[in-house]
Amino acid sequence: MSLSHTAAEYMLSDALLPEPARARGLRLELPSDRVLKFVAVGLPLFLVSLAFAREFSAGSQISCFSPSNFTGKQSAYADTACWDSLLHHGFDAEGRAVTKSLWALKVFPYSLLVVAVLMYLPYLLWRYAASPALHSDLLFIIDELDKSYNRSVRLVQHMRKVQQESDDPEQFWEEYERARQERYFEFPLLERYLACKQRSHSLVIIYLLRNLLLLLFLAATCLYLVFLHLNIFFQDEFSCSIKTGLLQAEPHVPPLIPCKLVFFSVFQLISLTIGGVYVLLMPVVIYSALQLCQWDKGLLSVYEMLPAFDLLSRKMLTCPINDLNVILLFLRANISELTSFSRLSAVSALREAAAGKQDIDTVVDFMTLLAGLEATKPKHQPCVPLGNGEAIGRFLGGVESVCRGS
Repeated sequence: MSLSHTAAEYMLSDALLPEPARARGLRLELPSDRVLKFVAVGLPLFLVSLAFAREFSAGSQISCFSPSNFTGKQSAYADTACWDSLLHHGFDAEGRAVTKSLWALKVFPYSLLVVAVLMYLPYLLWRYAASPALHSDLLFIIDELDKSYNRSVRLVQHMRKVQQESDDPEQFWEEYERARQERYFEFPLLERYLACKQRSHSLVIIYLLRNLLLLLFLAATCLYLVFLHLNIFFQDEFSCSIKTGLLQAEPHVPPLIPCKLVFFSVFQLISLTIGGVYVLLMPVVIYSALQLCQWDKGLLSVYEMLPAFDLLSRKMLTCPINDLNVILLFLRANISELTSFSRLSAVSALREAAAGKQDIDTVVDFMTLLAGLEATKPKHQPCVPLGNGEAIGRFLGGVESVCRGS
Protein backbone atom coordinates (compact mmCIF):
# COMPACT_ATOMS: atom_id res chain seq x y z
CA MET A 1 0.00 0.00 0.00
CA SER A 2 1.42 3.38 -1.00
CA LEU A 3 2.11 6.19 1.43
CA SER A 4 -0.64 8.34 -0.11
CA HIS A 5 -3.23 5.60 0.40
CA THR A 6 -2.14 5.16 4.02
CA ALA A 7 -2.32 8.91 4.65
CA ALA A 8 -5.79 9.10 3.11
CA GLU A 9 -7.04 6.19 5.24
CA TYR A 10 -5.70 7.78 8.43
CA MET A 11 -7.28 11.11 7.49
CA LEU A 12 -10.68 9.54 6.84
CA SER A 13 -10.55 7.44 10.01
CA ASP A 14 -9.81 10.59 12.03
CA ALA A 15 -12.80 12.30 10.43
CA LEU A 16 -15.15 9.69 11.92
CA LEU A 17 -16.93 10.71 15.11
CA PRO A 18 -16.61 8.48 18.19
CA GLU A 19 -19.58 6.38 19.17
CA PRO A 20 -21.95 8.63 21.17
CA ALA A 21 -22.45 7.93 24.86
CA ARG A 22 -25.94 6.81 25.72
CA ALA A 23 -26.22 8.84 28.93
CA ARG A 24 -26.37 12.45 27.77
CA GLY A 25 -26.80 15.45 30.03
CA LEU A 26 -29.29 17.16 27.76
CA ARG A 27 -30.68 20.56 28.67
CA LEU A 28 -34.45 20.38 28.62
CA GLU A 29 -34.87 24.10 29.33
CA LEU A 30 -33.80 26.99 27.17
CA PRO A 31 -31.34 29.45 28.75
CA SER A 32 -33.96 32.21 28.80
CA ASP A 33 -36.47 29.89 30.48
CA ARG A 34 -33.95 28.91 33.16
CA VAL A 35 -33.30 32.58 33.96
CA LEU A 36 -37.03 33.24 34.11
CA LYS A 37 -37.57 30.35 36.51
CA PHE A 38 -34.66 31.37 38.73
CA VAL A 39 -35.88 34.97 39.03
CA ALA A 40 -39.64 34.41 39.12
CA VAL A 41 -39.48 31.65 41.75
CA GLY A 42 -36.35 32.60 43.65
CA LEU A 43 -37.03 36.32 44.14
CA PRO A 44 -40.21 36.01 46.28
CA LEU A 45 -38.65 33.18 48.31
CA PHE A 46 -35.57 35.28 49.00
CA LEU A 47 -37.55 38.39 49.96
CA VAL A 48 -40.01 36.51 52.15
CA SER A 49 -37.09 34.96 54.03
CA LEU A 50 -35.82 38.48 54.70
CA ALA A 51 -39.29 39.49 55.92
CA PHE A 52 -39.46 36.54 58.32
CA ALA A 53 -35.94 37.25 59.53
CA ARG A 54 -36.95 40.87 60.17
CA GLU A 55 -40.00 39.70 62.10
CA PHE A 56 -38.04 37.30 64.30
CA SER A 57 -35.27 39.78 65.00
CA ALA A 58 -37.47 42.81 65.66
CA GLY A 59 -40.04 41.00 67.79
CA SER A 60 -43.44 42.74 67.78
CA GLN A 61 -44.56 44.04 64.39
CA ILE A 62 -46.88 46.67 65.88
CA SER A 63 -46.48 49.52 68.35
CA CYS A 64 -49.59 50.93 70.05
CA PHE A 65 -49.66 54.11 72.16
CA SER A 66 -51.49 52.94 75.26
CA PRO A 67 -52.77 55.37 77.93
CA SER A 68 -50.25 56.37 80.57
CA ASN A 69 -52.22 54.69 83.32
CA PHE A 70 -51.81 51.27 81.66
CA THR A 71 -49.56 48.76 83.29
CA GLY A 72 -46.95 46.83 81.32
CA LYS A 73 -49.17 43.80 80.99
CA GLN A 74 -52.08 45.95 79.81
CA SER A 75 -49.89 47.60 77.16
CA ALA A 76 -48.70 44.19 75.96
CA TYR A 77 -52.32 43.01 75.82
CA ALA A 78 -53.28 46.07 73.77
CA ASP A 79 -50.49 45.38 71.26
CA THR A 80 -51.53 41.74 70.92
CA ALA A 81 -55.22 42.56 70.56
CA CYS A 82 -54.59 45.17 67.87
CA TRP A 83 -52.24 42.85 65.96
CA ASP A 84 -54.79 40.05 66.07
CA SER A 85 -57.64 42.21 64.82
CA LEU A 86 -55.83 44.64 62.46
CA LEU A 87 -59.00 46.71 62.07
CA HIS A 88 -58.82 50.43 61.43
CA HIS A 89 -61.70 52.37 63.04
CA GLY A 90 -62.36 55.72 61.44
CA PHE A 91 -65.06 58.04 60.17
CA ASP A 92 -66.20 58.83 56.68
CA ALA A 93 -66.91 62.30 55.26
CA GLU A 94 -70.37 62.32 56.82
CA GLY A 95 -69.07 61.42 60.28
CA ARG A 96 -70.26 57.85 60.31
CA ALA A 97 -68.06 55.20 61.89
CA VAL A 98 -66.39 52.83 59.40
CA THR A 99 -63.92 49.97 59.79
CA LYS A 100 -61.22 48.83 57.39
CA SER A 101 -59.45 45.49 57.61
CA LEU A 102 -55.67 45.46 57.30
CA TRP A 103 -55.36 41.70 57.35
CA ALA A 104 -53.61 41.66 53.97
CA LEU A 105 -50.53 43.04 55.73
CA LYS A 106 -50.45 40.09 58.10
CA VAL A 107 -50.74 37.50 55.33
CA PHE A 108 -48.46 39.35 52.91
CA PRO A 109 -45.34 37.19 53.60
CA TYR A 110 -47.40 34.01 53.18
CA SER A 111 -48.93 35.34 49.97
CA LEU A 112 -45.39 35.60 48.58
CA LEU A 113 -44.94 31.89 49.24
CA VAL A 114 -48.11 31.26 47.23
CA VAL A 115 -46.72 33.46 44.44
CA ALA A 116 -43.51 31.38 44.35
CA VAL A 117 -45.53 28.15 44.10
CA LEU A 118 -47.67 29.58 41.30
CA MET A 119 -44.57 30.65 39.36
CA TYR A 120 -43.20 27.11 39.60
CA LEU A 121 -46.38 25.44 38.33
CA PRO A 122 -45.73 26.20 34.60
CA TYR A 123 -42.29 24.58 34.89
CA LEU A 124 -43.79 21.52 36.56
CA LEU A 125 -46.21 21.30 33.63
CA TRP A 126 -43.31 21.38 31.16
CA ARG A 127 -41.22 18.94 33.18
CA TYR A 128 -43.83 16.21 33.45
CA ALA A 129 -45.88 16.78 30.27
CA ALA A 130 -43.22 17.58 27.67
CA SER A 131 -39.69 16.88 28.93
CA PRO A 132 -39.81 13.04 28.62
CA ALA A 133 -40.92 13.17 24.97
CA LEU A 134 -38.50 16.00 24.20
CA HIS A 135 -35.61 14.06 25.76
CA SER A 136 -36.36 11.05 23.55
CA ASP A 137 -36.64 13.22 20.42
CA LEU A 138 -33.35 14.97 21.12
CA LEU A 139 -31.51 11.71 21.80
CA PHE A 140 -32.74 10.16 18.55
CA ILE A 141 -32.11 13.22 16.36
CA ILE A 142 -28.63 13.93 17.80
CA ASP A 143 -27.62 10.30 17.32
CA GLU A 144 -29.00 10.19 13.78
CA LEU A 145 -27.32 13.44 12.76
CA ASP A 146 -23.94 12.23 14.05
CA LYS A 147 -24.45 8.83 12.44
CA SER A 148 -25.41 10.47 9.15
CA TYR A 149 -22.12 12.34 9.19
CA ASN A 150 -20.27 9.09 9.90
CA ARG A 151 -22.11 7.37 7.03
CA SER A 152 -20.89 10.10 4.69
CA VAL A 153 -17.28 9.55 5.75
CA ARG A 154 -17.63 5.76 5.44
CA LEU A 155 -19.12 6.30 2.00
CA VAL A 156 -15.95 8.09 0.93
CA GLN A 157 -13.88 5.25 2.38
CA HIS A 158 -15.88 2.79 0.31
CA MET A 159 -15.54 5.00 -2.77
CA ARG A 160 -11.75 5.01 -2.38
CA LYS A 161 -11.67 1.25 -2.09
CA VAL A 162 -13.90 0.75 -5.14
CA GLN A 163 -11.96 3.30 -7.18
CA GLN A 164 -8.66 1.62 -6.36
CA GLU A 165 -10.01 -1.80 -7.34
CA SER A 166 -11.83 -0.60 -10.46
CA ASP A 167 -10.28 -1.31 -13.87
CA ASP A 168 -12.19 1.54 -15.49
CA PRO A 169 -12.18 4.76 -13.34
CA GLU A 170 -14.47 6.45 -15.86
CA GLN A 171 -17.16 3.81 -15.29
CA PHE A 172 -16.79 4.24 -11.52
CA TRP A 173 -17.49 7.97 -11.67
CA GLU A 174 -20.45 7.45 -13.97
CA GLU A 175 -21.93 5.04 -11.43
CA TYR A 176 -21.27 7.56 -8.67
CA GLU A 177 -23.04 10.38 -10.54
CA ARG A 178 -26.02 8.12 -11.27
CA ALA A 179 -26.28 7.18 -7.58
CA ARG A 180 -26.30 10.86 -6.61
CA GLN A 181 -29.02 11.70 -9.11
CA GLU A 182 -31.23 8.82 -7.95
CA ARG A 183 -30.73 9.79 -4.28
CA TYR A 184 -29.12 6.55 -3.15
CA PHE A 185 -27.19 8.48 -0.50
CA GLU A 186 -30.18 10.00 1.27
CA PHE A 187 -31.18 9.39 4.93
CA PRO A 188 -34.93 8.75 4.71
CA LEU A 189 -35.46 7.80 8.37
CA LEU A 190 -34.09 11.08 9.73
CA GLU A 191 -35.80 13.29 7.14
CA ARG A 192 -39.16 11.56 7.54
CA TYR A 193 -38.91 11.78 11.32
CA LEU A 194 -38.25 15.52 11.14
CA ALA A 195 -41.08 15.93 8.64
CA CYS A 196 -43.37 14.00 10.99
CA LYS A 197 -42.43 16.34 13.85
CA GLN A 198 -43.32 19.24 11.60
CA ARG A 199 -46.91 17.96 11.51
CA SER A 200 -47.05 17.41 15.28
CA HIS A 201 -48.08 20.16 17.73
CA SER A 202 -48.03 18.61 21.21
CA LEU A 203 -44.71 20.13 22.32
CA VAL A 204 -45.46 23.57 20.95
CA ILE A 205 -48.88 23.65 22.62
CA ILE A 206 -47.37 22.77 26.00
CA TYR A 207 -44.58 25.31 25.52
CA LEU A 208 -47.02 28.10 24.62
CA LEU A 209 -49.34 27.08 27.46
CA ARG A 210 -46.44 27.24 29.92
CA ASN A 211 -45.49 30.74 28.78
CA LEU A 212 -49.14 31.84 28.82
CA LEU A 213 -49.59 30.58 32.39
CA LEU A 214 -46.37 32.25 33.49
CA LEU A 215 -47.42 35.53 31.88
CA LEU A 216 -50.86 35.25 33.53
CA PHE A 217 -49.35 34.63 36.98
CA LEU A 218 -46.91 37.52 36.56
CA ALA A 219 -49.74 39.88 35.61
CA ALA A 220 -51.95 38.62 38.46
CA THR A 221 -49.14 39.17 40.98
CA CYS A 222 -48.56 42.71 39.73
CA LEU A 223 -52.29 43.48 39.99
CA TYR A 224 -52.34 42.05 43.53
CA LEU A 225 -49.42 44.29 44.55
CA VAL A 226 -51.10 47.33 42.96
CA PHE A 227 -54.26 46.55 44.95
CA LEU A 228 -52.25 46.38 48.18
CA HIS A 229 -50.57 49.71 47.49
CA LEU A 230 -53.77 51.49 46.62
CA ASN A 231 -55.74 50.18 49.60
CA ILE A 232 -53.32 49.33 52.39
CA PHE A 233 -49.71 50.20 51.75
CA PHE A 234 -50.28 53.94 52.33
CA GLN A 235 -51.64 53.46 55.82
CA ASP A 236 -48.94 52.65 58.33
CA GLU A 237 -50.96 54.19 61.21
CA PHE A 238 -54.46 53.18 62.27
CA SER A 239 -56.87 53.50 65.17
CA CYS A 240 -57.51 50.32 67.10
CA SER A 241 -60.35 49.47 69.48
CA ILE A 242 -59.28 47.49 72.54
CA LYS A 243 -62.60 47.53 74.41
CA THR A 244 -62.93 43.81 73.97
CA GLY A 245 -62.47 40.85 76.19
CA LEU A 246 -61.19 41.74 79.68
CA LEU A 247 -61.09 45.48 78.92
CA GLN A 248 -64.61 45.77 77.55
CA ALA A 249 -66.19 46.84 80.85
CA GLU A 250 -63.30 49.03 82.04
CA PRO A 251 -64.46 52.71 82.14
CA HIS A 252 -60.92 54.14 82.04
CA VAL A 253 -60.06 52.42 78.75
CA PRO A 254 -60.40 54.79 75.76
CA PRO A 255 -62.51 53.55 72.83
CA LEU A 256 -59.65 53.92 70.31
CA ILE A 257 -55.87 54.03 70.60
CA PRO A 258 -53.41 54.93 67.83
CA CYS A 259 -51.11 52.18 66.53
CA LYS A 260 -48.21 52.10 64.07
CA LEU A 261 -46.95 49.19 61.94
CA VAL A 262 -43.16 48.99 62.42
CA PHE A 263 -42.58 46.65 59.41
CA PHE A 264 -44.53 48.82 56.98
CA SER A 265 -41.53 50.21 55.07
CA VAL A 266 -40.06 46.71 54.66
CA PHE A 267 -43.23 45.40 53.07
CA GLN A 268 -43.40 48.42 50.78
CA LEU A 269 -39.84 47.81 49.57
CA ILE A 270 -40.49 44.10 49.03
CA SER A 271 -43.67 44.70 47.05
CA LEU A 272 -42.06 47.39 44.86
CA THR A 273 -39.07 45.13 44.16
CA ILE A 274 -41.18 42.13 43.16
CA GLY A 275 -43.59 44.22 41.10
CA GLY A 276 -40.80 46.00 39.23
CA VAL A 277 -38.90 42.80 38.45
CA TYR A 278 -42.05 40.96 37.34
CA VAL A 279 -42.98 43.82 34.99
CA LEU A 280 -39.52 43.50 33.41
CA LEU A 281 -39.95 39.72 33.07
CA MET A 282 -43.14 39.99 31.02
CA PRO A 283 -41.37 41.07 27.78
CA VAL A 284 -38.87 38.23 28.28
CA VAL A 285 -41.74 35.71 28.48
CA ILE A 286 -43.33 37.20 25.37
CA TYR A 287 -39.99 37.06 23.53
CA SER A 288 -39.53 33.39 24.48
CA ALA A 289 -42.92 32.58 22.98
CA LEU A 290 -42.27 34.65 19.85
CA GLN A 291 -39.15 32.60 19.09
CA LEU A 292 -41.51 30.00 17.65
CA CYS A 293 -42.70 32.42 14.97
CA GLN A 294 -39.54 31.99 12.89
CA TRP A 295 -37.37 29.04 11.89
CA ASP A 296 -33.84 28.52 13.12
CA LYS A 297 -32.58 27.66 9.64
CA GLY A 298 -28.91 28.03 10.52
CA LEU A 299 -28.67 24.55 12.02
CA LEU A 300 -30.47 22.67 9.26
CA SER A 301 -28.66 24.61 6.54
CA VAL A 302 -25.35 23.31 7.87
CA TYR A 303 -26.65 19.74 7.73
CA GLU A 304 -27.55 20.14 4.08
CA MET A 305 -23.87 19.33 3.53
CA LEU A 306 -24.96 15.73 4.11
CA PRO A 307 -25.85 13.92 0.87
CA ALA A 308 -29.51 14.35 -0.15
CA PHE A 309 -30.43 16.05 3.13
CA ASP A 310 -32.52 18.91 1.74
CA LEU A 311 -35.26 19.62 4.25
CA LEU A 312 -34.91 23.33 3.49
CA SER A 313 -34.42 23.20 -0.25
CA ARG A 314 -37.51 21.03 -0.73
CA LYS A 315 -39.65 23.71 0.99
CA MET A 316 -40.68 21.37 3.79
CA LEU A 317 -40.43 24.15 6.38
CA THR A 318 -43.80 25.89 6.25
CA CYS A 319 -45.55 27.31 9.32
CA PRO A 320 -42.97 27.47 12.13
CA ILE A 321 -45.43 26.87 14.98
CA ASN A 322 -44.93 23.11 15.33
CA ASP A 323 -42.90 20.58 17.30
CA LEU A 324 -39.99 20.61 14.85
CA ASN A 325 -39.28 24.27 15.57
CA VAL A 326 -39.32 23.57 19.32
CA ILE A 327 -36.86 20.70 18.79
CA LEU A 328 -34.59 22.97 16.73
CA LEU A 329 -34.53 25.51 19.56
CA PHE A 330 -33.49 22.83 22.04
CA LEU A 331 -30.96 21.39 19.59
CA ARG A 332 -29.38 24.84 19.50
CA ALA A 333 -29.31 24.85 23.31
CA ASN A 334 -27.62 21.40 23.25
CA ILE A 335 -25.23 22.20 20.42
CA SER A 336 -22.28 20.96 22.53
CA GLU A 337 -23.78 17.46 22.40
CA LEU A 338 -23.99 17.60 18.60
CA THR A 339 -20.41 16.77 17.65
CA SER A 340 -21.01 16.67 13.92
CA PHE A 341 -22.22 20.29 13.87
CA SER A 342 -18.75 21.76 14.40
CA ARG A 343 -17.28 19.46 11.74
CA LEU A 344 -19.90 20.38 9.16
CA SER A 345 -19.63 24.09 10.04
CA ALA A 346 -15.91 23.96 9.27
CA VAL A 347 -16.56 22.15 5.98
CA SER A 348 -19.23 24.68 5.06
CA ALA A 349 -16.83 27.55 5.77
CA LEU A 350 -14.15 25.93 3.61
CA ARG A 351 -16.67 25.44 0.82
CA GLU A 352 -17.44 29.16 0.84
CA ALA A 353 -13.72 29.96 0.72
CA ALA A 354 -12.86 27.47 -2.04
CA ALA A 355 -12.52 28.75 -5.60
CA GLY A 356 -14.22 25.69 -7.06
CA LYS A 357 -17.05 25.64 -4.53
CA GLN A 358 -19.52 24.79 -7.27
CA ASP A 359 -18.05 21.28 -7.21
CA ILE A 360 -18.28 20.92 -3.41
CA ASP A 361 -21.93 20.41 -2.59
CA THR A 362 -21.74 17.85 0.20
CA VAL A 363 -19.34 16.58 2.81
CA VAL A 364 -18.77 13.58 0.52
CA ASP A 365 -17.40 15.90 -2.18
CA PHE A 366 -15.13 17.55 0.36
CA MET A 367 -13.84 14.25 1.72
CA THR A 368 -13.20 12.86 -1.77
CA LEU A 369 -11.19 15.98 -2.57
CA LEU A 370 -9.11 15.63 0.61
CA ALA A 371 -8.64 11.91 -0.03
CA GLY A 372 -7.04 12.66 -3.38
CA LEU A 373 -10.07 11.78 -5.51
CA GLU A 374 -11.83 14.09 -7.93
CA ALA A 375 -15.15 15.43 -6.64
CA THR A 376 -16.71 15.08 -10.07
CA LYS A 377 -16.10 12.88 -13.04
CA PRO A 378 -13.10 13.98 -15.15
CA LYS A 379 -14.16 15.65 -18.37
CA HIS A 380 -10.97 16.30 -20.35
CA GLN A 381 -8.72 13.42 -19.44
CA PRO A 382 -9.33 9.96 -18.11
CA CYS A 383 -8.58 9.09 -14.53
CA VAL A 384 -5.34 7.09 -14.75
CA PRO A 385 -3.54 5.36 -11.90
CA LEU A 386 -0.87 7.54 -10.36
CA GLY A 387 2.44 6.71 -8.84
CA ASN A 388 3.18 7.18 -5.21
CA GLY A 389 4.89 10.54 -5.62
CA GLU A 390 2.21 11.88 -7.99
CA ALA A 391 -0.60 10.73 -5.67
CA ILE A 392 0.97 12.48 -2.66
CA GLY A 393 1.47 15.67 -4.67
CA ARG A 394 -2.11 15.54 -5.93
CA PHE A 395 -3.48 14.91 -2.42
CA LEU A 396 -1.47 17.72 -0.81
CA GLY A 397 -2.25 20.06 -3.68
CA GLY A 398 -5.99 19.40 -3.30
CA VAL A 399 -5.85 20.09 0.44
CA GLU A 400 -3.80 23.25 -0.05
CA SER A 401 -6.15 24.57 -2.74
CA VAL A 402 -9.19 24.09 -0.52
CA CYS A 403 -7.58 25.69 2.54
CA ARG A 404 -6.34 28.68 0.54
CA GLY A 405 -9.52 28.95 -1.51
CA SER A 406 -7.62 28.85 -4.76
